[in-house]
Amino acid sequence: MKLTCTRENLSQVLGLVGGVAGKNINLPILSNILIRVDNQKTEIISTNLEVAIIATLRSKVDEPGSFTVPARTLTDFVNLLSGEKVEIELQGNELAVTCDRSTTKIKGSPADDFPVVPTLSEGSGYLVSAEELKTGLSQVVSALARNDIRPELSGVFCGFNIGGNKGLVLAATDSYRLAEKKIKISQGDDEIKLIVPGRTAQEIIHTLSLANTDGSETGARILLNSNQIVVNYANIQLVSRLVDGQYPDYTQIIPKNFVTTATVSTNQLTKEIKAAALFTTTGVNAVSFSLEKENNNVVITSTSTQTGEYKSQLEAEIVGENNKTLLNHRYLHDGLSNIKTPNTVFKMINADSPCLFTPQGDESFLYIVMPIRQ
Repeated sequence: MKLTCTRENLSQVLGLVGGVAGKNINLPILSNILIRVDNQKTEIISTNLEVAIIATLRSKVDEPGSFTVPARTLTDFVNLLSGEKVEIELQGNELAVTCDRSTTKIKGSPADDFPVVPTLSEGSGYLVSAEELKTGLSQVVSALARNDIRPELSGVFCGFNIGGNKGLVLAATDSYRLAEKKIKISQGDDEIKLIVPGRTAQEIIHTLSLANTDGSETGARILLNSNQIVVNYANIQLVSRLVDGQYPDYTQIIPKNFVTTATVSTNQLTKEIKAAALFTTTGVNAVSFSLEKENNNVVITSTSTQTGEYKSQLEAEIVGENNKTLLNHRYLHDGLSNIKTPNTVFKMINADSPCLFTPQGDESFLYIVMPIRQ
């Protein structure tokens, strides 16, 4: 095996695949990446048995072959190089890497020791804007459950063309908050529901952020079957298993009619929540919100026996009745960080019902926080 490529391209590809490779006591080979070279292309592959990433590296191939080396070692070394051209050659059980006047030999393992990466040739196909898919997943992953007690809640619900509406619905909930995002589909008509593992969702975000594209390719191609998802974009293919199980019908908890609606500055509300968070009891994270129609104010208060108390008034445009609720500041902050419009619409029924937050003028995203029972 022998090839030549630019340091920039190699570093970029290693950055894409390296996040999946990691320490595994039972299978040390999973900390390696597979370099696979044929006469047409060079592929660099990593997997953790749940998700695999296959990146195509632009290179000049002198001799085909394949070999695996520790991902961290190769990545760290390449990132320290200062030359432009990198030569890689397999010499026995070592990978010789030469750049300018620097040369190293990295010990590795035969390609036969590396797990077989599954392929998917048939299934339901869709074309989605890569930017919208990345943004949509970023907006919902903060609401994922952080444990595997209910495995389906540790994944992202994906509904393609459901309910008679063409498009993709992404949703995540940990039972205390819920995030939902709707994005358009350029191609693909099959109706399908599935659950993507949370780790896979994070890797898709990472991949779509870093994949090497000159701007000519804007769509991510998605292929699905009953237990796998494949995402193709630019020089990257991501393959992952899906979560077994059925996602709960979260739409039942989305309120339809509200008693009070307040429109507030997203930036100011975020700042007030950060300030109030300094004066809350650890673990409870309770911040009180009082919506006062007569003054067009949202009064924000918090109290802690350790640090003291906080009170502030935030100017708002309020429609409906006066109302009060108690919310977890951390959950609320996570939701507001994904609202990019200048103003946020805050809707509620009463102190015991879920509160809904949406970007003003954008119905594609909603975020719900369950109140703290007083």
